Amino acid sequence: MSVRKVIAIVLALLAAGDPGRAHAQGFAGLGSDAQNFSVPERGRELVFPLDHGPHDDFRIEWWYVTANLQTADGRPLGVQWTLFRSALAPGEGRNWSNPQIWIGHAAVTTADRHYVAERLGRGGVGQAGVIIDPFEAWIDDWQMKAVSGASGDQLDEIELRASGENFDYEIMLDAQGPLVLQGDRGYSVKSAQGQASYYYSQPFYEVHGTVTLDGSQIKVTGKAWLDREWSSQPLAASQVGWDWFSLHLASGEKVMAFRLRDGAGDFISANWISADGKSTPLPSKDVILEPLREAHVEGKSIPVEWRVRIPDKGLDVRTKPLNDQAWMKTSTPYWEGPLSFQGTTAGVGYLEMTGY
Repeated sequence: MSVRKVIAIVLALLAAGDPGRAHAQGFAGLGSDAQNFSVPERGRELVFPLDHGPHDDFRIEWWYVTANLQTADGRPLGVQWTLFRSALAPGEGRNWSNPQIWIGHAAVTTADRHYVAERLGRGGVGQAGVIIDPFEAWIDDWQMKAVSGASGDQLDEIELRASGENFDYEIMLDAQGPLVLQGDRGYSVKSAQGQASYYYSQPFYEVHGTVTLDGSQIKVTGKAWLDREWSSQPLAASQVGWDWFSLHLASGEKVMAFRLRDGAGDFISANWISADGKSTPLPSKDVILEPLREAHVEGKSIPVEWRVRIPDKGLDVRTKPLNDQAWMKTSTPYWEGPLSFQGTTAGVGYLEMTGY
């Protein structure tokens, strides 16, 4: 099968994210039946470094980094690096018979610009993939790889690089805390019907490096958050998209929270992560995610400011995006950008919104 035909198939699958089809398959087809793929099972222990690598018997997974950075003179900016693996069929194949499709997204967000790039690749031919030891995830010349000679977990120290039209970046990420298992020891429920994924994070990265915008190289420092997730049917068919938050609190604590939108009733989940990495899952009734302000983005009304409340933890904050227009103009478009927040505490984070 030619590369052009494979990419055409992938784009057709991704087109399921079109609002006209969203209710049939969930966002980008992620509510489709799992078919012959494996599905997550509660109680399965995550094993490292094995689970840093690909899971070819599952339909979709991602290696996802968001970074809240600032320049030497204090200007904020955000960086995103993502590698998606999407399978046309379970398992591996040699050369062009390999059913794995790889998609890369990269972005840099400033107060007045949002730079975006996308790469598409085929598995089995070396263009894209992930290896465990030494860890490396890549598509073309975009890379996320373990630093040579680093001790400890393969993801403790990584180098991240990507480029696109008028931007590129090369940053170093150094974990100052442990990996965090989301949900029930890594089993993350996504709907009242029981759809789920395996999900863990590394939310404790300190960052330094360079970002180049329109030919000007800028030194940056800041914080980053890595998400790893894989499943075969992570959404219910009626769920049209999600609003996902990662928050770095001034105290060193972290919050992960998401709302999966469904006309029959939204599904909310969150984890409170202590400064030393202890994860406490929070019941949905204890988490309130309230949109406050919408912006006109690419012909859509997008809720870009939110109130996030977790009363039992004394958290009540209002988020503010760095750039209202942080729209990812990719095969399946979505909104993703850095934010700051104020209220009972202050901090920075990221917001991803799909299915609008």
